[in-house]
Amino acid sequence: MNKLNSYTLCYSLLISFLVSLQGVCIQTSHLPFLFFYLAIIITAIPSNIFSLYVSWQHIRQKNELGVYLFNLALSDLIFTIGLSLWLDFLWNGVWAHGGYVCVLSVYSLFTNFYTSDALLCCIAIDRYLAVVHPLKYTFLRKVSTATAVSVVIWVLVVCFNATTISWEDSYSENNEFSLCFDTFIPLSENLARANVARFILGFIVPVLLLVFSTWRICVAVKSNQATEEQERRRISKLLTVILLSLLFCFGPTHVMMLLRIVVNDCWTNAWLLYIYKISIAISSLNCLADPLLYCFITKMGKANVKQVVLFIRCSQQWLVCGTLPKPSITSLVEEAFRSFFCIQN
Repeated sequence: MNKLNSYTLCYSLLISFLVSLQGVCIQTSHLPFLFFYLAIIITAIPSNIFSLYVSWQHIRQKNELGVYLFNLALSDLIFTIGLSLWLDFLWNGVWAHGGYVCVLSVYSLFTNFYTSDALLCCIAIDRYLAVVHPLKYTFLRKVSTATAVSVVIWVLVVCFNATTISWEDSYSENNEFSLCFDTFIPLSENLARANVARFILGFIVPVLLLVFSTWRICVAVKSNQATEEQERRRISKLLTVILLSLLFCFGPTHVMMLLRIVVNDCWTNAWLLYIYKISIAISSLNCLADPLLYCFITKMGKANVKQVVLFIRCSQQWLVCGTLPKPSITSLVEEAFRSFFCIQN
């Protein structure tokens, strides 16, 4: 009973703290996040739609990496579309969509976290098998296997989130206003265990798998004189992007999850809330980092991206300056995506 009273008191203190920030202060503190998420939505939606198209061409060419890229882009796209609700919350300072939609948006956030983690590991392990064991485990590098693995990842992540996401830690309301994901009160024992599970399974294990894959690939590539220097650099860049993406995008958030377990002081938790929101904003950059992987997956990746950039620039030059002859839509699309059908593994 005393524990329940302490949580009630702490929640009241947090609400009082947030109420004291209402008006200009809370609007000012929300504006950077508002513009940040708006920029992510504007950039991530077209880039991930582009990734969906490109990864589908990989799949058509029987490239198993296309399956992982497709699921990455799909996860990022679902999350990015859901960010529009957060824009409304940041603009008004009050969550107006009810508790169920709030929990669903939090569910989408963590689903994106851990599907991205797992799929990035799959890409690294696939490259590990291709470089270190090129003639063994070939059945693991088939489109059908990648599809089955992706389905299992989605199912496991959905089940994991169903057991770790709670109403208590997602949505709060009182007579004055309601909040979504801004509830940074000290954790109960169940939520503390959930955060430990997230930190270990959702961050430490993927990082260890990536470090192992990177180390083994580097050793194999250096000892294999037949591997071209350009191929070595491409593999090195791919693994570096994956590892940095995981550490930079998901590291701060999971560190904050551990801090929530250690810190039990109500006012300290209230001030840590702003840092926690910054870490969540950093993690959303994952939606922009994943499409960049395409540049390092195949030899044609960077050339294909340059082709699309050239297509956009040519279109803008014609629209703004009229210096180019008006191209037909068919010829522009054909020119921009011609090389996609020549994707190599």
